[in-house]
Amino acid sequence: MGTLQSQSLTDRTRGAISEVLAKRRSPLAAVFSLAGPAVVASIAYMDPGNFATNIQAGAEYNYRLLWVVLLANLAAMLFQALSAKLGIATGYNLAEICRKNLPRSIVWVMWIVSEISAMATDLAEFLGGAIGISLLFHVTLMTGMVVTAVVTYGILLVEGRGFRPMELIIGGLVAVIGLCYLIEIWLAPIDWSDVAQGLVTPRLDDNGAVTLAVGIVGATVMPHAIYLHSGLTQNRIETRDAGQKRQLVRFSNHEVVVALALAGLVNMAMVVMAASNFHAAHSGITEIGEAYRTLTPLLGAGAAGAFLVSIIASGISSSVVGTMAGQMIMQGFIGFQIPLWLRRLVTMMPAFVIVALGVDTTRALVMSQVVLSIALPVPMIALILFTRRPDIMGPFANGRTTDITAIAMASVILLLNVILILLALGVHLALPD
Repeated sequence: MGTLQSQSLTDRTRGAISEVLAKRRSPLAAVFSLAGPAVVASIAYMDPGNFATNIQAGAEYNYRLLWVVLLANLAAMLFQALSAKLGIATGYNLAEICRKNLPRSIVWVMWIVSEISAMATDLAEFLGGAIGISLLFHVTLMTGMVVTAVVTYGILLVEGRGFRPMELIIGGLVAVIGLCYLIEIWLAPIDWSDVAQGLVTPRLDDNGAVTLAVGIVGATVMPHAIYLHSGLTQNRIETRDAGQKRQLVRFSNHEVVVALALAGLVNMAMVVMAASNFHAAHSGITEIGEAYRTLTPLLGAGAAGAFLVSIIASGISSSVVGTMAGQMIMQGFIGFQIPLWLRRLVTMMPAFVIVALGVDTTRALVMSQVVLSIALPVPMIALILFTRRPDIMGPFANGRTTDITAIAMASVILLLNVILILLALGVHLALPD
């Protein structure tokens, strides 16, 4: 019975979208049905890795790196919009397009790199959720990891009931994260004039600020999110002609802007919360646990608890989405899929090994971001190359302005990724203090 109800929910969503495309229903009346893919993809921009970077940015540099968060979010909007458009225009996801148009040897290399990035992604997300559970319920980190594993696997089983239940679950967890940060912002003593100045005044005070800015921008556009968004849109609704596809692309662009704007606001709220609470007397805070323990006497147990709830919601939802992306990437690149439980076991195994060996979790999170930086050029360059080709995209190929903007943004992000990798490897860069 539950399966039928869930499937009918997906069918009703498709029906509502079909009525909009056939102009029998106003898009405004069906906006809830049209929303979904960008909301799911947006969770990649609110994962525990973002928490750590944003907390450090606010604690050390007050509101002065908010402009970096804004810039990174604008870049994310462009690439997620391109990914969604690819799925709608072609009916294939990015991994499948790569398999259809690239030599087999390159496809295998891309798949291997993508699988490594999927494990690196899950390391940060899985550990973040487990740390939150460990701190909130006063259990060991290993216990937190087991609970996170069980909950994420349970949510993943819902995917077999159609796309809509999963979209609603992830959307609910996104709402929890947003609500928690509304509470944090409400309670924190914020200097709003400094916030406004930080958003519109680009400045990097020293080497440390450069490193953090590189971390924020260089790890913003996540490899798995680029692959995933095209998969979320490719078969969501069947279209009859190019006109209906054009409508869907327009709706998708609007959803991307709204969903990622909200994700960007959450990231800015993380920086603002850390700046207002930690910068004056606790600027050395760099870890989630430190932030929680410091928040308790400053804002009370309620605010500190909301902070942990947001991390748990972030870790669980982003881990679910990362596993979904891993399944789609394997299916797209090599036409093969492993059982869901095996996929989940393989991707979370590195986290269990790291904790069991007593490796510093913060260092592990940093190194996972470096791995993602190395993997990022693969989907980013492929996305730009394919979305600019009329033989693949038809009338939806990128226009000249979109093409130039995407190439420019990709060049900046890739340069910053190179800097991030060099800094992580201990290479000294002659940056001005």
